[in-house]
Amino acid sequence: MSSHSFLQVRQLRKSYSDAPGTKPVFHAVNFDIEKGEFICIIGHSGCGKSTILNILAGLDEASGGTVIMDAREVAGPSLDRGVVFQSHALMPWLTVLKNIAFAVKSRWPNLNEEKIKAHCQKYIDLVRLTGNEQKKPSQLSGGMKQRVGIARAFAIEPKMLLLDEPFGALDALTRGTIQDELLSICAKTQQTVFMITHDVDEAILLADKIMLMSNGPEARIAEIVVNTLPKTRTRADIHHHPQFYKIRNHLVDFLVNRSKTVQQTFVSDPNLIAFPPQVMPGLEGNTADPVAVNKVPSPVLKQIK
Repeated sequence: MSSHSFLQVRQLRKSYSDAPGTKPVFHAVNFDIEKGEFICIIGHSGCGKSTILNILAGLDEASGGTVIMDAREVAGPSLDRGVVFQSHALMPWLTVLKNIAFAVKSRWPNLNEEKIKAHCQKYIDLVRLTGNEQKKPSQLSGGMKQRVGIARAFAIEPKMLLLDEPFGALDALTRGTIQDELLSICAKTQQTVFMITHDVDEAILLADKIMLMSNGPEARIAEIVVNTLPKTRTRADIHHHPQFYKIRNHLVDFLVNRSKTVQQTFVSDPNLIAFPPQVMPGLEGNTADPVAVNKVPSPVLKQIK
């Protein structure tokens, strides 16, 4: 892990009790995120995914460890980090435009009304809600409400976007449409994103890297899977790529079979799993199998058949 990464998480730990014998929800959580990366984290309920996100957002305190973003320690909420939850959290008495403007005014209190409106409109257009500016949340569908929440988060131009299962309550068709829009927006803005999801296919579509958490208590990030599918992937063509099912099967196997016992075998930094065409450090010259695992800290190499 680099000491110069945009986000650095070191030895993160969370426990809700100091009583003897009480196990932490998670511990020894270590990972880095580079600027512009889209990271998804997957794990069973109770492993602490949302707690990690809340700590990154500054909405919760860790029991131990540090979070450094852009060379500064995260010690509380900040407009440098935009958050979108599964619930849209819109103010029902305000219109679409005013919900977004409220956040923009918090970010730039000296901006005049004309510039605020123009700035908000840019992000309303970006999430394809043009024409709905004067509607209140009660007049919007679930998918439209989530788009407003996403527009509001992007409008404050955060250094990092934190998404806590933002599409979990949506129907499949609406979820797919918003996934496409999120990919498009991130490609345009080079936004750094940390997202929680339970949807393996969604993670493969959106993420540059996929973090897999073992079951709690004492959960940890056991593996980090590098997504080597082309960046130009879409929902329509992703399943045609020869690597799609190899990656998908690896993720599903972890969640179904290995997440329960992995904390007994992984005791330090996360694994880094690479699928071609990338080859991870330490695997140079090893082309016998297209999928390889570099175990940390052990130098032993394993092949995934």
